[in-house]
Amino acid sequence: MEKQAVTGFGKIKDGQEAHLYILENKNGMKAYVSDFGAVLVRLCVPDKAGNLVDVVLGYDDAEGYEKGDAAIGATVGRSANRIGRAGFELNGVSYELAKNDNGKNSLHSGPDYYHKRFWKVEEYGADHVSLLLHSADGDQGYPGNLDMRVTYTLDDDNALVIHYEAVPDQDTVINMTNHSYFNLNGHDSGTVLNHKVTLDADSFTPADAESIPTGEIRRVDGTPMDFRAGRVLGDDIDADYEPLRFGNGYDHNWVLKNEGRFDKVAEVASDKSGIVMEVYTDLPGVQIYTANFLDNEPGKDGASYIKRSAVCFETQYYPDAIHHENFPQPVCRKGEKYDTRTAYRFLICE
Repeated sequence: MEKQAVTGFGKIKDGQEAHLYILENKNGMKAYVSDFGAVLVRLCVPDKAGNLVDVVLGYDDAEGYEKGDAAIGATVGRSANRIGRAGFELNGVSYELAKNDNGKNSLHSGPDYYHKRFWKVEEYGADHVSLLLHSADGDQGYPGNLDMRVTYTLDDDNALVIHYEAVPDQDTVINMTNHSYFNLNGHDSGTVLNHKVTLDADSFTPADAESIPTGEIRRVDGTPMDFRAGRVLGDDIDADYEPLRFGNGYDHNWVLKNEGRFDKVAEVASDKSGIVMEVYTDLPGVQIYTANFLDNEPGKDGASYIKRSAVCFETQYYPDAIHHENFPQPVCRKGEKYDTRTAYRFLICE
C-alpha cells in the first residue's frame, strides 16, 4: 500500500485552491476525494482482467465541480433530494428554504450547496479521510448549528464506506447522501442500460410531475419498478408507466426493508468489466437515478457524459418526508447524534 498522497486540484473562481486526497487499500483499489465539496472524484476498481477501472463520473478539477449542476460525486446536505414548496414546519415554527427546483421546491438544499463549499480535512490516512463543514443556524433556511463530518474509508474488502456524523443544537432536518454517478464499465464507456440492478424493496414512493412524492407507498409487483429478482436497466426504462414518464426514466425512491440495520440493500452488475457493486446502508430509502438529464456534460479525461451514462444509488430518508407523517422522519433532535453509514462494495463476477 502506498503512503498517503495529496495533490493539487485547481482553483475555484475566488482563487481558493482545492486538493485531492488519495486513499488506497491492499488490493490496489483507489479513491480520490476533494476538500472542495467533499466530492468523490475517482474510484478505481480492479476489473475481471485485473485492470483498474474508474467507475464514477467526475471532472478534471475543482472548477468543473464549481460549474457543474448535476451534483456529480457530491456530498449532499443538509437535506438531500426534494422538499415540496421549499419549506416545512417543525415544532410549530415555519422555515422557508430556497426555491431552486421548478421555481417552487427545494432540491438538495440549493443553491448554496454543501458540495459547492470547502470542507476542512480533520484527519487523513492512507485508507481514510475525514472532512468537516460547519453549518450555522439558518444555513440554507434550516434551524440549528451543527458540524457535519463525513469520513470516507476504503477497506480491504474493497468497500468504500461513507460515515456521516453531526449533533445539532436545535431540532432540525438532516438527510445526507452521496450523489456519485456509477458506470461499472468505466466512467467514459457510454450508457449503463445493460447494467443489471437487484434491489431488496417491495415498494416505492410515487411522485407527481415535479418529482414530489404523493405520500403513497406503492407495491412494485407487476411494474417496471420491481428489481427484486434483478432487472436490466434498459429493459423497461421507457415503459409507458406514469412514474417513468414523469421521471424521464428511473429517478425514484424505493422503500428498503433493513429496518434501520446496516445491511445490503442493492446490487448492480456490469455487462462488460465483470465488476459488481453492492450497496449497504442503515437508511430507510434509496433513490435510483439513471442520469436521465445529462446531455453531453464535459467530464474528466476528455469524456462527454450522455443521457443514462450512469446510475446513482442515493441512500436517504424519503424525499419530502417532512410533509408525510407516514414516512420515516428526517428530524434530528437537539443534542442527539445524526449517525449513518453507506457503503459501496466491489467484487468480480466470474
